[in-house]
Parts: sequence; C-alpha cells; structure tokens
Amino acid sequence: MTPTRAATRTSAPTAFQAIAPGATGAPLYREVKRALLRAIEAGTCQPGHTLPSEPVLAGALGVSIGTLRKAVDELVAEHLLVRRHGRGTFVATHGADRFLFQFFHVERRDGLREVPAVDLVSFERLRCDADAAHTPGEPAQALGLRAGDPVIQIENRLRLQGRAVVYDRLTLPAGLYRGLTEKRLRERPGTIYQFYQSEFGITVLRALERARASAADRATARVLGVAVGLPVMQVERTALSFGDRPVEHRVSIIDTRHHDYVNLLSKAPARTE
Repeated sequence: MTPTRAATRTSAPTAFQAIAPGATGAPLYREVKRALLRAIEAGTCQPGHTLPSEPVLAGALGVSIGTLRKAVDELVAEHLLVRRHGRGTFVATHGADRFLFQFFHVERRDGLREVPAVDLVSFERLRCDADAAHTPGEPAQALGLRAGDPVIQIENRLRLQGRAVVYDRLTLPAGLYRGLTEKRLRERPGTIYQFYQSEFGITVLRALERARASAADRATARVLGVAVGLPVMQVERTALSFGDRPVEHRVSIIDTRHHDYVNLLSKAPARTE
C-alpha cells in the first residue's frame, strides 16, 4: 500500500535520531542538513511530500527550531526543498519550473526562455570500450564506468519557438535505469529529470559543466539543419545526485545564431512559494 501524505508526515520523525552536538566537529546545522539529505535520498521524505512540522522535526533531531531553519534555508536555496506559504515545506520535485530555473540555460536573444520541445533522434544500448573508460572527457570516464559496462545512449533535438536549437547526446549508466525503453522515454509526460526522479528514484541535484567553442559536425548539421562547420557552442555536463554520484553525461551542441547560453552566477535568496 502506498503511504498517504498524512502517513508520511506522521511516520517520518521515527526515521530521525537525535544529533549529538560536536560529535563530528561540524556545525550543528550542517549535521541537521546531512540528516535531511539522508532522509530524502532514502525515500523517507519523498519528492512532493511535506516535511513534518518544525517543532516535531526539531524535537526528533534534538535541535532548536533556529538550527533546523538554518539547515532548511540552505536546502531551499539549493532547490531540494520548497516552502509554500501557509502549507509548509516540501521536498522539491523536478517540474518544468525547476528545470528552467536550474538546469536549462538557453534562451532567445531577447530573453525569452521556455521549456523546449524534445524530439527523440536515437536510442541505443551499448557497452563501454577500454579506451572510453580511461580517456578524460569521455562519458564513461565522467560516469566512473569500466570497460564492458552497459550504457544507454540517447540523442535528442531540442526546439525553441519552432526552431531546432540544441542537439543533445546523453549517456546513462544502464545499471541505474533498469527497465528504461525507447517507448517509455518517448512517452514520458514531463522533463527528463522529472522522469529520472519519478520512474527510477534518481534525483539530479546539481551539474558540472564545461563549455567551449566548436564547429558543427555532420551529425549536428543533420539534426539541427545547419551547415557543416558552422560555429556552435558545446557544453559538456555531468549530472550529479546524492553524494555527487554521476547519473548522466550530456554533450549539448547549441546553435547560437539566435539564442544565448545564460547562467546566473550568484545564488538567489531562498524563495517561498
């Protein structure tokens, strides 16, 4: 039986143990933050569900409400928790708003930003070869895979305002996405990170990106409908989950003739919804 939200609220504190101040030498609020992260990773506090009330949760952890709030503030700023006025604090889900705000940085030159329309170009199951597993910059090396490990490779075309703008090449460790098929991927109802979270229990928390100038190769020219050799932007991303575990490697080729790559470097204040 699937627990209701009310049941999750009531039973969640039993998963928390009182924190001994100074046991690890870290500030107490950091220990509270780690305890909350462990609960989210373990599924005790599930995406979309509310946390126990501040008095209940602080009591279970043996800390003051002020210490708890400091830990929660950081998790809200990192988009793992969301405060909703009058309703409480929820474990964040990977909806379209979060995708645009945190992970999708391509927008039209005039500042228009929207969720892209995605066309699946290819879906393959492969195995890492020895060179790919040891070559810096290769997906296998970024994902910590070894020669022979199974992977899923996906190619997508992303359209903005009806124009093909981004060519994505994704590599996934097959062991983390058991049961993933082309049909399931093609028919997913939301963003791909929402799909990872809801179907496989994999939450992307942050990403490491490297960007460089490049030129369109034949595959890019075919997918985006541009000339071979056209200057493009190449962004290599490794998506990270809990414990900085890599869960996806992606190379995005961006046609920047009408669109820019925009990234907000300063962290926004914690938001209340």
